Amino acid sequence: MNENLHARAEKLIARERIEGISKPEGEWLAAHLHECPACAQVAQQTRNALSVLRGLPIPLPRGLAARTQFRVRLRAQELREREPKRRLLWIMCAMSWALGIATAPYVWRAFEWAGERIGLPRLLWEVGFGLWWTIPALVAAAIVLLENLRLANENDQAR
Repeated sequence: MNENLHARAEKLIARERIEGISKPEGEWLAAHLHECPACAQVAQQTRNALSVLRGLPIPLPRGLAARTQFRVRLRAQELREREPKRRLLWIMCAMSWALGIATAPYVWRAFEWAGERIGLPRLLWEVGFGLWWTIPALVAAAIVLLENLRLANENDQAR
């Protein structure tokens, strides 16, 4: 059981420096370190090793900070340029849905009237009604898809 206490103390020493430990664990560790010189020495060695590591210079490639700032600014500019277009797209979609819902009964009656006048089977003018709402959505989706492909190609060529 004594080895379990030392193993627990070593785990808590490591966790204390990395993740932090709870107050009861901290109190237990402090009491154990007060009573056990071997674990106190491990704690002191851990503190010394971390202070040495903090003092070591880490060489970074020249211009890393400048390149990183440049990339961040470039990406922020790209997002700012694309945002208004997307906002406008969402506003147009919302208006389209609202107008579509408001005019659906009238368009249905118009298709029904035209279908009966021309003598079309009911299924055919109902499919026409569905296409009346589907085709603009498909065209809009194709435009958005083509725009995204164009931007992706521009980004690939820029790299």
